[in-house]
Amino acid sequence: MHDPLIIGGKKFNSRFILGSGKFSLDMTKLVIENGGVEMATLALRRANTGGKENILDFIPKGITLLPNTSGARNAKEAVRIAHLARELGCGDFIKIEVINDSKYLLPDNHETIKAIEILANEDFIVMPYMYPDLIAARQMRDAGAASIMPLGSPIGSNKGLLTKDFIKILIEEIDLPIIVDAGIGRPSQACEAMELGCAAIMANTAVATANDIPLMSLAFKKAIEAGRLAWLAGLGRILEFEAESSSPLTGFLD
Repeated sequence: MHDPLIIGGKKFNSRFILGSGKFSLDMTKLVIENGGVEMATLALRRANTGGKENILDFIPKGITLLPNTSGARNAKEAVRIAHLARELGCGDFIKIEVINDSKYLLPDNHETIKAIEILANEDFIVMPYMYPDLIAARQMRDAGAASIMPLGSPIGSNKGLLTKDFIKILIEEIDLPIIVDAGIGRPSQACEAMELGCAAIMANTAVATANDIPLMSLAFKKAIEAGRLAWLAGLGRILEFEAESSSPLTGFLD
């Protein structure tokens, strides 16, 4: 079945976006291949072309790079990192992360909106990481965001969809791909998010901290695909206070 994910006019067959920050460089290629990943993030500091180890040497050809602005504390710093990423040849996709809270690592929606306005006008394909708030999401859309990436729970926590109800609101109200980014800890949680109607899932810690990292990448791939198929099929109804037999209980002997 042809069901592409379209972001910034580019088509992707995979809806599993890999956050590469916690993998060893040697593991990156295998995780991407096992997960069927077509887009992967990278922190700019790992793409230092003058260093001994460059993550760009470990990402397979054909993968769309999604540099993030990790470390940015305000819009000005995020814009500067985006410009550096483009100059290094990482392309026009950029994931905006603006975090000035060192304890909870929650994104600053206000500064993120300011960065989107600048970068979208410079023809970047901007994918903002944000706290799931409808008003902020609308402002990000209007500023030129190509997708909205709400957190499921605090980054790196593996706690799952603690913000599920707010993500559902974004799916219903924002006509952009809604991609859960941060907090997904299990393939079943990724599947649940896709069943809600999310367009894709970004995962990093859940895969990187598994006992068998390549196998967990494959598990996420299959869970995301299953959740997408379930959403396309339309989930069955739920009976709150009664039961219904799946087969006739009477009359079959008449």
